[in-house]
Amino acid sequence: MKRKQKREQTKRLLLDAVKDLIGEKGCTNTTLNDIMERSGLSKGAIFHYVNSKDELFSWVLKERLGEINQRFFNTASQRKSFEEPMHEITARLSDLENPKDPGNQVLMYLLGKSDQPVVKKILQQYYEQAVHMSKLWIVAGQEAGVIPQFIDADKTAELFMLISFGLRMRSAIDSNSYFFHNKDFAELMSSMLQPKEER
Repeated sequence: MKRKQKREQTKRLLLDAVKDLIGEKGCTNTTLNDIMERSGLSKGAIFHYVNSKDELFSWVLKERLGEINQRFFNTASQRKSFEEPMHEITARLSDLENPKDPGNQVLMYLLGKSDQPVVKKILQQYYEQAVHMSKLWIVAGQEAGVIPQFIDADKTAELFMLISFGLRMRSAIDSNSYFFHNKDFAELMSSMLQPKEER
């Protein structure tokens, strides 16, 4: 138990150091030496957990997915309604439009390196995990009877991920002429998952 706890503490230390550094310097300017200095860990200790800086950056994306997933299922297990679990999913949609959000910075950084096989694999795994989690949320709602059975969980989950990726990518563009925002996305999700005849 002590070994597992120490491992989790070290991973948390690394993740916090990376997020802080991304906030301060951005992904491109954050070096492995910066991460070593901030975390107090040696290169060998860091590479015990990851194979590259890029893989460490991907932890930022995975952490967000894990947090939303946990909040969703905690709320869904307590209530048999549509609104509360849906709120857990939509509560942080505004982060998708924040260019300073560490997750958005990491995604844009990794997409810029997607021609590298290792980074491409990281992005594929992240995308597949995100779509899978989105599908699990829809299926859980269908099993609870708050989302209609006729909703295609696979297609709807991927559509939601495509929109969220688009909002994240758009966050890197400096423009004020947007017509579709995170609130519109939340409304779209609600209307698709709970059609009017079901309300």
